[in-house]
Amino acid sequence: MTLFTLSKDVAAAKAAGKPIVALESTIITHGMPYPQNVEVARQVEATVRAEGAVPATIAILDGELLIGLTDAQLEQLAQAKDVMKVSRADMPVCMAAGRNGATTVAATMIAAHLAGISVFATGGIGGVHKGADQSFDISADLMELAQTPVSVVAAGAKAILDIPKTLEVLETQGVPVIAIGQDDFPAFWSRSSGLPAPLRLDSPVEIAKAYVMRAQMGLPGGQLIANPIPEADEIAAETLAPIIKEATEAASAQGIAGKDVTPFLLSRIFETTEGKSLTSNIALVLNNARVAAKIATEISSLSAE
Repeated sequence: MTLFTLSKDVAAAKAAGKPIVALESTIITHGMPYPQNVEVARQVEATVRAEGAVPATIAILDGELLIGLTDAQLEQLAQAKDVMKVSRADMPVCMAAGRNGATTVAATMIAAHLAGISVFATGGIGGVHKGADQSFDISADLMELAQTPVSVVAAGAKAILDIPKTLEVLETQGVPVIAIGQDDFPAFWSRSSGLPAPLRLDSPVEIAKAYVMRAQMGLPGGQLIANPIPEADEIAAETLAPIIKEATEAASAQGIAGKDVTPFLLSRIFETTEGKSLTSNIALVLNNARVAAKIATEISSLSAE
């Protein structure tokens, strides 16, 4: 039984030792409407290629775990209905049942590691939700970072989360949280969360060396590379704070919980910011793809030595 299928491009890149960047698929199925979703997915892939790496968008179609999608498969996923949003717990069930599934951060990390891909670019990771002391709502992304050896490039944690507690859980789990080029930990749409990043490195080559060193030491887990959104595209944290507060209160009042919380909050924030949050989201994903491709290139170079 084959666990996954590599696209022709990804298979050729692996055979040639070229750098590969894994990309998630929930942004396509649960992040924005068609046809904008497929247009953005193609933009992200093009950004990775422009930096000399090969993109591997990951998804499950008819139960088949695909590492890299053809353009036709990308189009199929973008228009598909009733797509499961899969994480560690439900990924095997989705595959066994022959369903379509879009991969979250955790599921994409699992798939990337299965396929021998070291770097993954996303928007922002999940984390500890506000009110988690009552709801116990903590994303599986954090535990995945602690056990699966993939470098995840993200614009920090989503600003809708309890970021101090998210950083505490990452510290407890022994996950390196490395900000690129600044001392502050970024908060998705904003360059700063107001909190210091546990670690700072300033170049892709330093990040690649840290990844390789971790592997050589036999330490489990990956790295979270916190890459701040470009200044021109950010929304200031003080502007977002009351908007996030209102959206969170609305979710609570409507009894929204679990996997439904994040999509609800992002939709509410999109409406309140008149679309600016989505524009910024796209900009930060493209920026993360660019940096991830550079890190993947450096890891490939180190591995070839």
